Amino acid sequence: MSGRRAALAVLGAGAIMLGALAAAFAYGGYRVNFTPSYAYGLWRIEPLDREVRAGDRIFICPPADTAAELALERGYLPRGLCPSGTGPLIKTVVALPGQSVEIDGQVIIDGEPLPFSRVLSADAEGRAMPVYAGGQIGEGVLFLHSDFVGSYDSRYFGPIPAEGVLGLAREVLTFAP
Repeated sequence: MSGRRAALAVLGAGAIMLGALAAAFAYGGYRVNFTPSYAYGLWRIEPLDREVRAGDRIFICPPADTAAELALERGYLPRGLCPSGTGPLIKTVVALPGQSVEIDGQVIIDGEPLPFSRVLSADAEGRAMPVYAGGQIGEGVLFLHSDFVGSYDSRYFGPIPAEGVLGLAREVLTFAP
């Protein structure tokens, strides 16, 4: 086989591999996480055949609102296929409808402080952060959190509609820096 034919064969095999990977991502529910809220790397969206529970780590599309606009404007979230124009979030559900959330320097749920929930007044660039006022979680919404102090989560944008849940978030091949 000539050098040119070998190069074409390698390119063809590479194109097939890329196509297979694209199909796996599109139809297999795989996503790559590039944000520090959770481990970097390959994740899978697993179907959720039950009600969401506190403690579930989920993929969820944020609604198209001012919080999503701010996230895109400041680069907190990448552009993606969610109705908001962002990619889905990976977050842990920490409060459900009927629970009470208070923000007092940290998140307090039903009177209990949530570990690793310090609320920042500014982001890493020194820009003021909106802070959720707190209150009772309403029907059809979820309060989300990540232990990463710089995470853009419900501490800042409040509870979001549960209808955006895509499924459970499962690590496939990840690493923490």
